[in-house]
Amino acid sequence: MIHNIETLDELKETIKTNFINVVYFSTESCNVCKTLKPKIYDAISEFDQVKFLYVDLDKVNESSGEYIVFSIPTILLFIEGKEYIRESRNLSVGAFREQLSRYVEMLNN
Repeated sequence: MIHNIETLDELKETIKTNFINVVYFSTESCNVCKTLKPKIYDAISEFDQVKFLYVDLDKVNESSGEYIVFSIPTILLFIEGKEYIRESRNLSVGAFREQLSRYVEMLNN
């Protein structure tokens, strides 16, 4: 399930309270973002413990400064509130999924 973030405080609290989060920063007008979002979601959907957070920068624009988002889409992986992966604009969905898989596997062992 995609969790739509409405405020910066909600984003911070969700990252802090969930063990593994993938945060997808985008805007509604970004065509690349619209194409990539379902692909990223599908790539991580097999990992039950990963929460998918969607941040529309038009609505929560202060989050771009807080998380240093200069281009969209930007995808961040947080584990226990710490950033482990940062990908922007042109990325390989397969490579991202593989990196995420390695982290999840390490945490499960």
